[in-house]
Amino acid sequence: MTGRRWEKNYPDYVDWDFEVKIKPVHDLLDEAAAQAPERCLCDFLDRKYSFAEIRDLSDRAAKGFQAIGVAKGVHVGLLLPNVPQYIVAMFGVLKAGGTVVNYSPLLAEEELKYQIDDSQTDIMVTISHVAVLPKLAAIQAETRLKKIIVTKFAEALPFPKNLLYPLFKKKLILPLPGGDKFMTYASLLANDGAYLKNSLGDLTDAIAMLQYTGGTTGRPKGAMLTHASITAADAIYGEWSKQYDIDRTENDAVILVLPIFHIFGLSAILLGCIRNLMPVILHPIPDIEAILNDIEKKRPTVLPGVPTLFTAIANHPKVAKVDFSSLKYCISGGAPLPIEVRERFQKITGVRVLEGYGLTETAPAATGNLRHGAYKAGSCGMPLPGTDIEIRDLEDQVSTRPVGEIGEICIRGPQLMKGYWNNREETAATLRNGWLHTGDTGYMDKDGFLFIVDRIKDLIISSGFNVYPRHVEEAIYRHPAVAAVTVIGIPDDYRGEAAKAFVELRDGASLNLEELNAFLKDKIAKYEMPAEFEVRNALPRTPVGKLSKKELVAEEAAKRAGR
Repeated sequence: MTGRRWEKNYPDYVDWDFEVKIKPVHDLLDEAAAQAPERCLCDFLDRKYSFAEIRDLSDRAAKGFQAIGVAKGVHVGLLLPNVPQYIVAMFGVLKAGGTVVNYSPLLAEEELKYQIDDSQTDIMVTISHVAVLPKLAAIQAETRLKKIIVTKFAEALPFPKNLLYPLFKKKLILPLPGGDKFMTYASLLANDGAYLKNSLGDLTDAIAMLQYTGGTTGRPKGAMLTHASITAADAIYGEWSKQYDIDRTENDAVILVLPIFHIFGLSAILLGCIRNLMPVILHPIPDIEAILNDIEKKRPTVLPGVPTLFTAIANHPKVAKVDFSSLKYCISGGAPLPIEVRERFQKITGVRVLEGYGLTETAPAATGNLRHGAYKAGSCGMPLPGTDIEIRDLEDQVSTRPVGEIGEICIRGPQLMKGYWNNREETAATLRNGWLHTGDTGYMDKDGFLFIVDRIKDLIISSGFNVYPRHVEEAIYRHPAVAAVTVIGIPDDYRGEAAKAFVELRDGASLNLEELNAFLKDKIAKYEMPAEFEVRNALPRTPVGKLSKKELVAEEAAKRAGR
């Protein structure tokens, strides 16, 4: 036994010091397809894709990508919701030797432009949906994009839904824009799949994905996740999930509502299901009615989600009539899980919710809770195998804090990112002597259970998405009525947290929340929109004139405490 006090809580068959084997990310798919070619990998609105079919489609995508110039060092963006084409394109890019850049379909036009430029994305794969394609089409001429591949929602559907969807949902579908820059997804796949296999070299250096996150500046940063870091995280989850293998059967399935462009849905869930040969029941949007229907009809055994999903299910009028008995457990991540939400969901459904903690920079493996045995209310669990966690002093950032005392959470392990893309300053501040300084504060108890207390940065986590106050502030500043603005996070019963904007208006100007959000519509994503808005004659400032948040945070806390 080492100084890792959490090890004593591990089941006997889970080894913290196991051998971490790394490999190219796409080998995970090919190995699974070789082992169980006919088993279902993905059930998308009743269209079932086998492991072999997804493998073969990804081979064809790889050859198609190579034909348009994808190779080592070429960055390909995926601007897609949860559709099978995402899985195919992701593995296709990796097989072709390229790097995947994940994009949220919720990004506003200006955010898309920034990420395309910052990540050096040359090729984009997207979908002909009215909520996605128009934004990209509007800004593509102002970007470095050389080729845009457009798929259709109907291409993923079973017969006859694939024929009926264009008839009944035609208002949601846009035609392929003209010009040589645009091509169809079908034409990308129109080949025999015999792509050129190239060596990736050192897997600890070969970047598989740029996964965008935020930082102290509020500007999104591209975390460089290598083939080694992603497959190390997968191996770590594999060792930890031995406690779930005991009663796993061929009938087990995961209902995947989490966005797979997010590291939680992608690495922790999708890749884990591929490793375990478990089908995912893929949902394109978090439609609670559809999720409940699938729980009853398709009988999934695992439901991962963010806290707002469990809140929405618990609050649904149909919930008391739903049979949740097929679910063995649920997994919560992406944001802290309020104790009352967990307890209410478990009381209604009878299903245990296991909370974990992770970051984009850890791909996202960091902590997890045991499926059976000890569970401490408010804890996100204990460090996963192969992962060290220390609580560092907030002042000197080097010395470790005693048991139960708050400090910065620092993480070490083979799953850590390589650094931030083209951002040496932030990389140096975050990765120090092999440790990731998370910017989160917390404490660890005598048994090795981690408790998240707060964030050092002013980051707001709304429905599992990161919202950066400065980014919202900069967008609000562009309104002609605004003289000054401060954005803070406030508690939100549904989203966990939401943004609240405090503004000083220019002389003679007026502004309300509806007008502000209409102005922000093309500048920030929906989840970044302020939920509350307050006009002040003067905002708090420091002695040197800087806008100060702490007074507003204290006021909001006092206001809510007095309710």
